Amino acid sequence: MINERSNWLAHVILWFGVLVVAFPLYLTFVASTLTNQELAQAPMPMLPGGEGLNNYTTALVKGSGNKLSPPVATMLQNSLVMALVITFGKIVVSILSAYAVVFFRFPGRMIFFWMIFITLMLPVEVRILPTYEVVSDMGLINTFTGITLPLIASATATLLFRQFFLTIPSEYVEAAKMDGAGPMRFLWDVLLPLSRTNIAALFVILFIYGWNQYLWPLLITTDKSLDTIVLGIKKMIGSSDTLTDWNVVMSTTMLALLPPVIVVVLMQRWFVKGLVDSEK
Repeated sequence: MINERSNWLAHVILWFGVLVVAFPLYLTFVASTLTNQELAQAPMPMLPGGEGLNNYTTALVKGSGNKLSPPVATMLQNSLVMALVITFGKIVVSILSAYAVVFFRFPGRMIFFWMIFITLMLPVEVRILPTYEVVSDMGLINTFTGITLPLIASATATLLFRQFFLTIPSEYVEAAKMDGAGPMRFLWDVLLPLSRTNIAALFVILFIYGWNQYLWPLLITTDKSLDTIVLGIKKMIGSSDTLTDWNVVMSTTMLALLPPVIVVVLMQRWFVKGLVDSEK
């Protein structure tokens, strides 16, 4: 009886938490199906309206009426390219750096690792001005390279891969040497298959990280054709002198949620396995 009550209470608390998180999303969806006049009503309607298709089409094709940002389709494309480049770049660089630190013996090996690790202690605000100066000197302002390249290095991912590579039995290395496998063959045929769950878990985290970038694209771009979806939503909200198309803004917000949600749903099993699986 006590266990049943505990289970019932736990489920009530979980459902309450789900409702608290989901209610703002539901309001956003409802707002994306209404007209601006309906949104201005007090109280706002709590049921979806009939302008959803028109609002989403307007957002994708035309964007906001204030003309400060491109159509949402362009911003979604920019965000997708940026998120994928950052994600794959971070994974590749982190795997190679962790591989070098763990499996190669060279002078200063641990010094280089600690130099990478120490960057975790530096907040983004400390590094952003020197990074901006470097990117500006390289002539990468208003380019996709300038948006993505500085965000590719990841001390966190390097540390995670290093900790995993340290668990690889030395017998695997000796067997690969006996079979005549070189360093890159060992990496490709042995380490990468063993790391697939870790890669999948990091892919989800890093994709969302790249998708949600706001400060760096804001600093590095002045061309609105390079606006990302997060930056574009902020520009779509007009100042006190400009009328804001809130229904289009809400439609854009719902569209901005779709790619991260799709990634999480499709890779949920691998994501959870990569975080909790201890059988390597």
